[in-house]
Amino acid sequence: MGSRTWMCMGILLAYNVAASGQNAAARAAGMPDFNKKSAERIVFISGKVMLADGTVPADPVRIERVCDGRALFEAWTDPKGAFSFKVSSHTADVATDDASRTSDQSPDMNKPMNASASQYTAPITSMLKGCELQAVLSGYSSERVSIDLKSMMDDARVGTILLHPLSRASALTVSATSLAAPSTAKKAYQKGLEAMRDGHWDAAGNEFAKAIKAYPAFATAWYELGVARQNKNDVAGAIDAWKQSQLTDPKYVKPYESLTVLADRRGDWAESEHYSRLWIQLDPEDFPGAYLFNAVANARLNHPDDAERAVREGLRIDKEQRIPRLQYVLGLILMEKKQYRESAECFHKYLELAPNAGDALTVKQQLPRIEALAASGQPR
Repeated sequence: MGSRTWMCMGILLAYNVAASGQNAAARAAGMPDFNKKSAERIVFISGKVMLADGTVPADPVRIERVCDGRALFEAWTDPKGAFSFKVSSHTADVATDDASRTSDQSPDMNKPMNASASQYTAPITSMLKGCELQAVLSGYSSERVSIDLKSMMDDARVGTILLHPLSRASALTVSATSLAAPSTAKKAYQKGLEAMRDGHWDAAGNEFAKAIKAYPAFATAWYELGVARQNKNDVAGAIDAWKQSQLTDPKYVKPYESLTVLADRRGDWAESEHYSRLWIQLDPEDFPGAYLFNAVANARLNHPDDAERAVREGLRIDKEQRIPRLQYVLGLILMEKKQYRESAECFHKYLELAPNAGDALTVKQQLPRIEALAASGQPR
C-alpha cells in the first residue's frame, strides 16, 4: 500500500477532539439484582462533578469513560452535578472523540477496526481494566478517577470529579451577551437544559427557541438549540443555530468547537479548517483538539506544511498527552514527506499512549516497512 493511500485512510480515522457529544444520558431505573449471572454482565457507576471552587457547573457536563486513549460517552450530569450509568459486558466499545470530546464522529471514526468477539463478551472487570472517568466541559480540565474494578464487590461509586478552570479558556465558555438576558429568557433556557438532560430534544428545542424569542442575543441559547437540533438529526438547523451563536457573541468558544467537529464529520475540510483556525485564534493555548482538527483538514486540503505546523503546536500544548491521535497524524504527515525516521518515532509513541486503539494493529503492521525505509537512508 502506497504512503499516500495509507495516509488518506489514516486521516479519515483521525481523532475527533473537540467537540461536545450530544447523546442523552442513560438513566438507571433501579439497583440491579447482583446474582452471579447479572454480576458478570452489568455494573452501575455513579458520582458527581464539581468545579474546583466547590460549586456545581451551571451547564450539563459530559461524562466519558477513557480506555486505552479512547473516550466513550456515558452520561450527562443532572442539575446537582450527579451522574450515573450502567456498563454492560455486551456494550460495544465505540470510540468517540476529544473537544470537547464527543460522539459526533463519522461512522468510520466510530467503528472499531479488527475487533474480536471477545471485545464484546469479556467480563466487566476485564472490560474496565485500566479505564478512567473524566468530565468534559469547555474551558475546564478534568481530574480523572479510576474505574478499574478488581472484582464485582468493589464500590462503583467514584466520588467527586473536580473540574479546574483553564487560564483563558474558562472565560470563553461564558457568553458575555447571555449574562444580560432577561429573567423570562433565562427561565426558558433553564427549562431547555432540564429537558436536554432527560433527552427530550423536542421540548428542549422549544424552550431554547422561547428564550431566543425573548432575547435574540442569547448566544448560549442559540448554541443549545443547535445541540437539540443535532440530536434530532437536523444538521442544517444545528449549523444555522451555531452560526447565530457565533454571530451574537464572537468570543464564545462553544460554537467554534461544534462547527469544527460537524464539518470534520461531514468531510467538509474547508469549513473544518476555517472554524478550527478561528477556534485557535480565539485561544491558542488551551485546546489541543483544535490543532488536531486543523491539521487533519489541512492534510486533506493538500496543505502538508500547514498541517505539520498545526499538529506540532497541538503536541506542544498537550502537556498531559491526552490526545494520542496527535502523534498518529504527525506520523502520517511525516511519512508522506518521506521523513521516515521521525514518522516511525511518532507511531511508536502513539502505540505507547494508546496500545489498544482500534487501528493499533494496522500501525504495528506498517511500522516495519517505515523503519526499513528509514534504515535504507531515505530522508529523515
